[in-house]
Amino acid sequence: MHPTPAQPPRAAHDREIESLAEFDQVVAEHGSLAQFRVQAVDLTGRTAALLRLDTTGAVFLGCPMDAGAAAHVRSAGALVFPPVPGLPFDPYRGFVYTPDELFESLDEGYEATPDARAYAWFERTKADGDIFGSMLRAVHDDSVSDALDELLVGARVVGVMGGHAMARGTDAYAGAARLGRELTRAGFTVATGGGPGAMEAANLGAYAAPFADGMLDDALRLLAKAPSFRPSVTDWARAAFEVRERWPDGGVSVGIPTWFYGHEPPNAFAGHIAKYFANATREDGLLARSTAGVVFLPGAAGTVQEIFDNATPNYYGSRGEPTPMVLVDGGHWTKELPAWPLLRSLARGREMESRIALVDRIEQAPEAIKRLGG
Repeated sequence: MHPTPAQPPRAAHDREIESLAEFDQVVAEHGSLAQFRVQAVDLTGRTAALLRLDTTGAVFLGCPMDAGAAAHVRSAGALVFPPVPGLPFDPYRGFVYTPDELFESLDEGYEATPDARAYAWFERTKADGDIFGSMLRAVHDDSVSDALDELLVGARVVGVMGGHAMARGTDAYAGAARLGRELTRAGFTVATGGGPGAMEAANLGAYAAPFADGMLDDALRLLAKAPSFRPSVTDWARAAFEVRERWPDGGVSVGIPTWFYGHEPPNAFAGHIAKYFANATREDGLLARSTAGVVFLPGAAGTVQEIFDNATPNYYGSRGEPTPMVLVDGGHWTKELPAWPLLRSLARGREMESRIALVDRIEQAPEAIKRLGG
């Protein structure tokens, strides 16, 4: 049985309107806004449509509109959540971020960017214990999760986990970049924690995937002039944008960073950035969305935590079939931080046993991911 033209589609995501073009399309095709959710769309130029159309059960999330139109749709049965003034972010946003969006005004210094201003707001409201601030953070993070789910429909996502301390200009950084490039060329979508170090390197490799191999070597040399985001995030970010300007339209990957670690800026090579306020939501979401497996590069406490955060649902089967886990650098994971022996013991006799591997060299990781994933 097909719905009549006046009815919205039944799937939840199909009822979401996230741009003015989508709004106009829905109006033209359905002639009704009943039960739709309109997310962060400026409707100040659509007053006539709002006054004319059925809005029963509709929800308007942060949509600027004429006061008369807002009063009318409320009286017709819609819920209207107005925009919140004075925020450095939109809690109702319909899409994940882009590097250009987060680093806007970088020419004035990193402190002037929306990313830095959102972190400053987070620190201030967190310290105040303001219930309104915590509500806005929760709404924002849920909106980002919704946008990320829509973005990744059908993608084969491989997570790359590793520490933020890995400096540009090192062999380890270059290896992580080659890993990201190889995974992207193999048809995977690379997802990282979205920050500096190993995370940036993997996103850089994904960005380099469409270009000839020499591009990555040249980019690594350019980036080495600003090895770390310390002492200057501004210089570190500018070097990345210099690479992007010299080689535009690179490969696409995902970064999932957090303002909880606000001293670590997001990197500019992840084409899509799902940035969260809540670190727990961010970490669990990153691992849960790595449906084609996870590569764990040498890291410290954070990476160890991620290994076992990922192992737990694989152990219990709570997310279905276990996904591949590849640990890179036998010496690191068996001697320095011996996570591998414990992981192997946990996996013994369970379905996940055939989905874990330890490799010595980063160049072996892509093949291991493919093999373990069948």
